[in-house]
Amino acid sequence: MQQNKISSTLLGFFIFLGLFSVGYFIQSSTIKFRQYDRTVTVKGLSEKEYKADVVIWPIQFSIADNSLESLYDSIEKNTIKIKSFLIKNGIEQKEITLASPSIFDKSAQEYGNNNKPNFRYTATQIVTVYSTNVDKVRELKSSLSQLGKEGIVLISDDYRAQTEYIFTKLNDVKPTMIEEATKNARVVAQKFANDSNSKLGKIKKAYQGQFSISQRDKNNPHIKKIRVVCTVEYYLSD
Repeated sequence: MQQNKISSTLLGFFIFLGLFSVGYFIQSSTIKFRQYDRTVTVKGLSEKEYKADVVIWPIQFSIADNSLESLYDSIEKNTIKIKSFLIKNGIEQKEITLASPSIFDKSAQEYGNNNKPNFRYTATQIVTVYSTNVDKVRELKSSLSQLGKEGIVLISDDYRAQTEYIFTKLNDVKPTMIEEATKNARVVAQKFANDSNSKLGKIKKAYQGQFSISQRDKNNPHIKKIRVVCTVEYYLSD
């Protein structure tokens, strides 16, 4: 009888000890979970400037004439002059392309006034330079007056005549910029942790924003501003 009481007492003690251990484990796990559940989300910016490495330069001119045959002859002569000017100044033949001329017959207008135009036909032609020598093209653009002196009527206010500068090496600069944005985000997170008497932990989540490319300003369209913002969530602990 006495032995059964001892056995029962020991069994109860071990059950109590087991329940106490489980309770302590659960409580400890809950505390740790709550500690790791504390996070801070910050953003890191990386912004750099790079020169465009490709330029697309359309040179547009116009011609007017009453003879269609003479009009085409003038288009051909002016095109030859422009190509000669470009090649003479360091642009390669393979970098020059020609579009089909656009011919407009004023007498074919369905609506219009009764005033007879001075010239029946008008034409526009575009000679396009596609080059990686951006500095050379920018230099030549300031010398277009030489073509004007040869009687070529250049058009610069048409949207088709706008020079386009392109930056094609985004994949080359992405890793460095992402690294910089992440470091900047950690600096902000560390400041937040210090101000809240917390310790900054590991990254919980990270999101890379989209890269944006824009011209630095309207006077320097060949200089591109590259920008990316990364969002990073860090763990915090006491």
